[in-house]
Amino acid sequence: MAQQTLTASTSHPKSLTTCQGRAAELRERISVIQRETVELEEEIKRQKLSREQSTWIPGLTVAESEDPEALDKHLKHLEAQRAALLDRKSHCVSLEVKTELDTKLQAAERHRDQLNIENNRRKVLYERLRFVSDRLSSWEEEKQQVPLEELLGSMLENIRLTNVRDDDVRSIDAELFEDDEPTGVDESKLLTDHLDRFIELFDSAQYEEAALLAARSPRGVLRNLNTMEMFKGVKGPPGSLPPLLLFFQAQLMTALAGEGLSADLSLQLVLCVLQHGDTQLVTHAVTNNKLTFSEELGDILVEHAQKNPAVANMCLTLATVIYEACRLDRKTALSMCRRGLLHSATEFMNHCKDLTFEDCMWVLCRSSSLSLLQLLTEPQRGQAAILSVGGACSTLLADPQQQKLALQLLDSFVSRGRGLLEEMILEDSRSTVDVWANVASRCSKLNRADLSLAVLTILLNQSGTRVLSPDLEGARLMEHVFL
Repeated sequence: MAQQTLTASTSHPKSLTTCQGRAAELRERISVIQRETVELEEEIKRQKLSREQSTWIPGLTVAESEDPEALDKHLKHLEAQRAALLDRKSHCVSLEVKTELDTKLQAAERHRDQLNIENNRRKVLYERLRFVSDRLSSWEEEKQQVPLEELLGSMLENIRLTNVRDDDVRSIDAELFEDDEPTGVDESKLLTDHLDRFIELFDSAQYEEAALLAARSPRGVLRNLNTMEMFKGVKGPPGSLPPLLLFFQAQLMTALAGEGLSADLSLQLVLCVLQHGDTQLVTHAVTNNKLTFSEELGDILVEHAQKNPAVANMCLTLATVIYEACRLDRKTALSMCRRGLLHSATEFMNHCKDLTFEDCMWVLCRSSSLSLLQLLTEPQRGQAAILSVGGACSTLLADPQQQKLALQLLDSFVSRGRGLLEEMILEDSRSTVDVWANVASRCSKLNRADLSLAVLTILLNQSGTRVLSPDLEGARLMEHVFL
C-alpha cells in the first residue's frame, strides 16, 4: 500500500507537465486558427467588394452610381456620344465604295499622265512650228534671197539637231496657258473648295490625306506655321505616324528640288523629324535643297549629333553642307574637325581668305587637338602657315583651358631637337619679340622653366637677326629678361 502511494505521488507531476504542454499546444493552434479566420474574413470582404465594383457603371464612382442626378447626367453624355458617332457614320462609306473610288482615282491619274505626255509632245511641236513660221516670215522680208527648198532643208536640219529645253517648255506654258490660270471669282472658288475639303478631311481624322491636300494647296496657302500647329495639336490612332510628321512628309514629297520650304517651316521640320529618329528624311531634304538653309538649322543638326553619337557623322555632314551654303566658314571648318577631317578642314581654312586669326583660334579652341594645332602652324604647300606659332601659343597660354595644348606643341618641338624650336622661332616672322617673351613668361608661371629658358636662350642668341633688331627690340627683350 505504501508502495502504491509512493508511485502515485511520483507520477502525478509528470502527468501535470504533459497536460500543461498539451494545453500550450492547443493555445498555439487556437491562435493560428484565429489568424487564419481573420485572413479569410478579409478575403471574403475583398471578394464581396470586387463583386460590387464589377456592377459599377464605368466612368462613375460608387456614390455617383447610386445618385439619380449623376446617372441622368451620365446618360445624357452617353446619348451625345452616340449621336456624334451616328453622325460620323452617316458621312462614311463602305469599304467597297472606297475601293471603287480608289480604282477610279488611279485610272484618272494614269489618264492624266498620258495627257501630260501628249501635252508635252504638242508643246514641242508648237515650238518647232513657231520656229518655221519665224524663218519663213524673215525669208519673205529678205525678198526671198535664198531658194525655198534650201531654206526648208536647213530649217529641218536645225530642228533635228535642236532639243527643246525644260525652260523653253515652261515659257511655252506661260504663253499658251496664261488665260487658263484661275483669277478673280474662279480663284476664290477654287481656294474655298480646297479649304473646305481640307477641313473636312482634318475633322474626320484623315490626317494623311489632309496633309497631302495642304501640301498641294493653291499658291501654298496651307504651307505655313498655322497649318503646322493644327497637325501638332492632334494625335493619330494608336500605332500610326504622328499627324505632324505626316504633314512634314507631305511637304517634302510635294516640294520641288531647289524650291525650299520657308525658314521657319524648315527649322520645325528638322526638329520634328530628328525627334522621331528619321535622319534619312533630313538627308533627302538637305541634299535635294528642299529647305531654307540657315545658321540655326545647322546648329540644330550639330546639337543632335552631340546627343546621338550613332548618327553624329551624318548630322555633322549635313551641317557642313548648310554652313558652307550660308558662307559660315569657321563653323564649316569646325564641323569638319568634329568629323575627324583635320586635313580637309585645314585646307578649307587655308583657302578661306575671309578667316581671321581670331576665327582660326575659335575653331582650334572648340576642337582642341595637338594634330590640328600642328597642321595650322605648319606651312601649306609652299605657303605660309595659317597660324603663327608664337601668336597661337601666346593666345592658348592665356586661356587656362588651352594651356596644356600650347605646352604640348612646344614640347613636340623640343623633343625633336633644340634646332627645330630655334628654326620655328626664327621663321615665325609674324610674331614679335614681345610675343615670344610673353610665351616664355607664361611658361615660367606654369612651372615650365625648361621651356621658358629654351625660348629665351634662342632669342638672346639671335640678337641682331631678323627676329631681334640691334637696338630697340633687343633692349625690350633684355627688359623682359631682367624683369
